Amino acid sequence: MFNFTILKKLYFILIFIIGLNLGGFAQTKLPKSSSVETTVKLIKFYPNPANSVINFDFQKDYKNNYTIQIYNLLGKMILEIKKITPRTSINLESFYRGMYIFKLNDANGAIVESGKFQIVK
Repeated sequence: MFNFTILKKLYFILIFIIGLNLGGFAQTKLPKSSSVETTVKLIKFYPNPANSVINFDFQKDYKNNYTIQIYNLLGKMILEIKKITPRTSINLESFYRGMYIFKLNDANGAIVESGKFQIVK
């Protein structure tokens, strides 16, 4: 009869060795003189997850011609606020529980920033 315990041990050793070899691909190291810039978020939104209200605060470069659009995960626009203030609060009373995506657009309609937040009720 064939001994399956030896086959199982060889299988686990093989998986372990393959995992060690492939683990090097998952690690990406940037060179020390990298030209990658760290970007500062233009808008801060909180609390996340939200219950009854969510706030959008500008960290820098506020312009009164920005527009916030909020979409559900199906891609349907739920709310659009034009000419927002430096601190905008949105009442979430009419929103359902779930994940939402916001887009901050400039006057030309270009997306300046986007993000997602969750509503828990």
